[in-house]
This record gives sequence, structure tokens and C-alpha cells, in this order.
Amino acid sequence: MSQNAVEEAVAPQSHSPEEEPDGEAGHGPDQPAAAPGWLSQVPYFLVLATMAAGIVIVAAAYFKRGPALIAGALLLGAVFRAFLPPEKIGMLAVRTRWVDVVTLSTLAVLLIVLAWVAPQLTE
Repeated sequence: MSQNAVEEAVAPQSHSPEEEPDGEAGHGPDQPAAAPGWLSQVPYFLVLATMAAGIVIVAAAYFKRGPALIAGALLLGAVFRAFLPPEKIGMLAVRTRWVDVVTLSTLAVLLIVLAWVAPQLTE
């Protein structure tokens, strides 16, 4: 690879005003503007909030309901990871899609079994 090719690849591209009439790169009159980047984190925060609620329920000494809610959060994460496109999944995308889905589903099933076999604490 030549030095000129490298410099052209890393140099900032200059755009002339006639290339972009409305000032938005990549958006024509028919195309809607792209959603803000933080919206891709909404699925992650939904899963995180549900897991936090499960942890609070466990801390309140409900050892059957808490893990069940955490398992539900993991299943929700698996569904999001399985069906949402990569640009809308945010931080839920850790590895390849199938590894994430299998890992989240397996952990959810294990927590459901844990919630099922855990003894009910009575006072």
C-alpha cells in the first residue's frame, strides 16, 4: 500500500455545499434523520432496570420471586439480542449473536430452576 493511498484513506473528506443541499450527510429528502445514539442503549437499560428490581426483591428476602424476575430480565435480554439489529442493541451485544442468546437463555433457565428449588422462608 502506498503512502498516498494511506493519506487519502485517513484524511478528512471535504464536502461541497452542492453535494448536501440540506446540510445533513447521507439523508435525502425522502430519508428520515437517524435516531440519536443513546436510543440504542434503551434495551440494555430495560434489562438492567429489571435485574436491579430483581436484586431489590432478593434483598427484601423474597428468594423465589427475585431470581424469577432476574431470569425474566435475562430472557428479555436474549429476546432483544435475538431479534434487534446490531445497530439498535447497544451494550447487549458482547459476543456473536448466537453466543449471547445461548448464554443469556442458559443463565435464565438456571435461575428459574434455582427459584423453583429454593426453600420458602417462613417466619
